[in-house]
Amino acid sequence: MTLHPLLAQWLMPSRYAVIFALKGVISMALALFVSMYLQLDRPYWALVSAVFLQIRPESGLVIEKALCQIVGSAIGGGVGILILALLMPYPLLALACLALWVGLNSALASYVHSINFIYAFAMAGMTAGLVVTLVMADASTTDSQAVFAIAQARISEITVGAICAMLVSQLLWPVKVKDGLRIHARNVINRTLDYLALQLDPASTHEQRHRHADNILETLVALNDDSSAVVFEGPEGPGRSRAANLLCNKVMSLLAVTQIMGRFHRNHAELVSPAFSDLLGLMRDYFHQIAEADTYQASYKLAQTLRRRLLDHRGGYVDESAIVIRLTQTALELVADLAMVLRAYNALENRDNTLLNAPKLQTHRDSLVGLINGVRTATLFLIGAIVWIQTASSAALMLMIMPVVFSVMFSRFSLVALMAILRRLLVGAVLAIPVALFFALGLLSRSSGDFELLVLVLAGPYFLGLLALASRPTLPYGLGFCITFTIITQPNNHMVFYMDRSASIALGLFVGISLLYWLFKLITPPDSQLMQRRLLNATARDLMDIDHHDHPENWFNGRMGERLLKLANYDQVSGQSNRNATDLGFTGLNLGHVSIRLRRLIRNHRSAAVDEALGHWQQTLAETYLMSARGESSTAFRESSARLLASVQAAGDPSGQTAIIEGMFERLALTFERTAGTIAGTTDYIPPGVSQGQIDTV
Repeated sequence: MTLHPLLAQWLMPSRYAVIFALKGVISMALALFVSMYLQLDRPYWALVSAVFLQIRPESGLVIEKALCQIVGSAIGGGVGILILALLMPYPLLALACLALWVGLNSALASYVHSINFIYAFAMAGMTAGLVVTLVMADASTTDSQAVFAIAQARISEITVGAICAMLVSQLLWPVKVKDGLRIHARNVINRTLDYLALQLDPASTHEQRHRHADNILETLVALNDDSSAVVFEGPEGPGRSRAANLLCNKVMSLLAVTQIMGRFHRNHAELVSPAFSDLLGLMRDYFHQIAEADTYQASYKLAQTLRRRLLDHRGGYVDESAIVIRLTQTALELVADLAMVLRAYNALENRDNTLLNAPKLQTHRDSLVGLINGVRTATLFLIGAIVWIQTASSAALMLMIMPVVFSVMFSRFSLVALMAILRRLLVGAVLAIPVALFFALGLLSRSSGDFELLVLVLAGPYFLGLLALASRPTLPYGLGFCITFTIITQPNNHMVFYMDRSASIALGLFVGISLLYWLFKLITPPDSQLMQRRLLNATARDLMDIDHHDHPENWFNGRMGERLLKLANYDQVSGQSNRNATDLGFTGLNLGHVSIRLRRLIRNHRSAAVDEALGHWQQTLAETYLMSARGESSTAFRESSARLLASVQAAGDPSGQTAIIEGMFERLALTFERTAGTIAGTTDYIPPGVSQGQIDTV
């Protein structure tokens, strides 16, 4: 019989999980000791702070999260003071402004991807809520000095928890971000090499290629998220961060280029000459050899050997078509990007000052998603505020605070994953309630109140909760258990034991998390088809903006990373086997790279006529891309391409590259025609409705 994952984690923990839980207990005990020694008002908030820092135990990530936590708390405390200073006589307006602030933080959190930066927004909303509600709960005896003292206490408690967790992470069994980066980097390189070989293999299937692409994109985003935290791990940290960013960027270039070659030989086999077919076979063989190499030096040497063999192969061409000549040049560009990826991987361990800096993959920012997340979180807070006003119960305060934090933190997950997370969070909270009420508080009520006994009683439940927190499948159980246990017991210097009060707090947390679950079900992002259209429109806008950036390839790769992952996720959730949205996303990536390479080919022959024709061509490229996404065909792209080619020829043949440019245009025209035909033959995909006006307005 298979054990439930939570039971398996408790009964048969790994060595890593035991060390993780032990470090967590030590950091929480230290946070509690320092808070009580400093006579802080509510030391349990230091424990809450320490719990959240255990979610990713790597040293750099803990330091980054601690800084985000402290900065977010300071900003939230300042906003809370400002709201009270302006609206203290008007409590309803104060709560309304607080709801707006909480909603704003939730909306802004949708514009970042790293959980640490999301957590900063959550702390900004939570701290402001704590300051305002705690003051308003006893407004008759509170003056301006007391308001500042409450804000200072909340910030101090959270800061103490963050610093203690950071110290323990650094000093006891430290785990480094750089080790995880190398693992992610090696995985993404191997998966990319396998993907390159699959794209060039006529026997590969659509499902195989997409499965590899999905894995690559997920690993890339994870690598990109962790790259910002490695800068805190010593003097080599910034260099490793740049290397990780460059690796992510160049892998995106590899995905773009290999799509061009893969689609060509699969969809236009009649245009593949014997010489070009031999070239594809040569590349497949070398990709497998590079993936199997044991060292960086061996992999890099193989990549350089492949480049030389491709040059020799191209030198033997006789009467090849323009499109084959262009795609052979594309193969050389692909190998150059692969060599740069290998160098970036090596730089994660060994300094390489010759590597250029590249921007991080950017979070796809959608104002509609931000608005929905903000409205949901503000609604949750307002419901709690109404309950609090009507009942004046301390339980309602918890309903207003912790569920709001979870709402901000979890909003970036897909709805399916989010429902599973919230269910597990709720189960963890339910398990914590009897443990806190009957075990911890029952024993503590009979103790002498010494710190040693307090820690001894709390350590066992926390150890179990942290064991669950150490594994990704059981993490929500552990988070719900630890947070709920802490809020119910509320350890401090002057503990009081009222069963009705503790039960009321437990009920408030349970109701708050349950309410959050149903609000996520009721206030959801738009359907996947609308979101796919918005992602494709955003890609079209970027295609038209390529000429306005100094390093367009890095800029475009950064914009497309998470966008492709989102399209893939929407396809997976919809259950559509054709994966049209993902294919269209990769087509957009291809188009951007082709536009950039075209500009390189003609950069020494730009004239007023060429620039005018190029601008019209770029606009037509974006429009035709959206038309093909609706299954519509047009001759406008071929006409615009012919006009641009004539302008380039009139300005002078750029180093004999006219044949390559002509082949590039022909390949794009074939891509649009094939895409339109594919979409037109699909009845369950994106319905018509994307217009040119949406490019500028979405």
